[in-house]
Amino acid sequence: MDTPLKSRSFDPSSWPMLVLFVAIHLACFAAIWTGVHWSDVALCVALYVVRMFGVTAGYHRYFSHKAYKAGRVFQFVLAWLAQSSLQSGALWWAAKHRDHHRYSDTELDAHSPRQYGFWFAHLGWIFNKQAQAVDYERIADFAKYPELRWLNKYHWVPGATLGITVWLIGGWSALVVGFIWSTVLLWHATFCINSLVHVLGRQRYLTGDDSRNNWLFALLSLGEGWHNNHHYYMASARQGFKWWEIDITYYTLCGLEKIGLVSDLRDPPAHVLDGSRALSAEIKERVAQALARRFSPDHIVYRMQKRWAELHGGQAIADWRRHWAEQMASRREQLLQNVHAELPSLDQLYRTARRRFARTPAMEEIVARARELIAHAVVARLETVPVHA
Repeated sequence: MDTPLKSRSFDPSSWPMLVLFVAIHLACFAAIWTGVHWSDVALCVALYVVRMFGVTAGYHRYFSHKAYKAGRVFQFVLAWLAQSSLQSGALWWAAKHRDHHRYSDTELDAHSPRQYGFWFAHLGWIFNKQAQAVDYERIADFAKYPELRWLNKYHWVPGATLGITVWLIGGWSALVVGFIWSTVLLWHATFCINSLVHVLGRQRYLTGDDSRNNWLFALLSLGEGWHNNHHYYMASARQGFKWWEIDITYYTLCGLEKIGLVSDLRDPPAHVLDGSRALSAEIKERVAQALARRFSPDHIVYRMQKRWAELHGGQAIADWRRHWAEQMASRREQLLQNVHAELPSLDQLYRTARRRFARTPAMEEIVARARELIAHAVVARLETVPVHA
């Protein structure tokens, strides 16, 4: 898994899955013939909410992040409920999600809109063999349970069982409206956390990725839309950090804790809530690189050329190239000092950082590192600088 995607191409072996995926979407239109009854709509809403809880409380907060504890029987119930959403096995889902956090919005994140575009991040990666690949060593803590390995292998069983049960009890209209409609809605609400909630919303915390908080998707996903909160402190069972950030999954888990089905719900500590948590060196470097990319080294080199030409005229460009060739032959530290005079000021970098990123006590360090990265990029351009007319 630890390699960037070689391409975003469709994997031919995914044809059966693609056909089934499209068929289930098209089956939604069968309601034209089966009819739509209020009882079917109520069933659709109920199955959406219950299975979304399985996705967020099971797949995500329990298996992916171990944000609370559950007994062996109830963890199997959580896996079964989550897999009734037809989003593959709990072990696969959690291992893949751990990769997402480890590499979030880098080239190693298979469903990053920044790296691979909206549609691939939303659903295209599902049909790409390399993007689908997962390292089960990531989930060794849960893979030790044989019942979970069995359920992961036969991941379609819970969803198929639920669909057949709905059909036997409610008939074709219940199957189409109650089960199929809610399944498709579940899919896209879940996919939107990977795609849209890394594009739309606000960042309260600096996480080094594009995660956002989005109240609309928080409601649709029972709390998952507080995605920037979650990326800042992923171990928390509570993702709505403020009192007004509705997190239905967390409220439900609190209820389950009271009756003894789960325990040890992890909440964010005070230094997380107030944003003073120390950032890792990796995140600071990633943010500094993102800030540095906002300033084109080519544009800085061109501006340096233009200023030299205005001051010296005549053979200015040739003289300018000779000047920097001599600088290249001297000590690199001196060269960097000369280049620093041409860079954006610290104030400019701070203003850009404040517009682009969430606040953090580490911003001074990040800005200084970004300026250093820009300097090195400019020096690299000077080694092979193009001549502008």
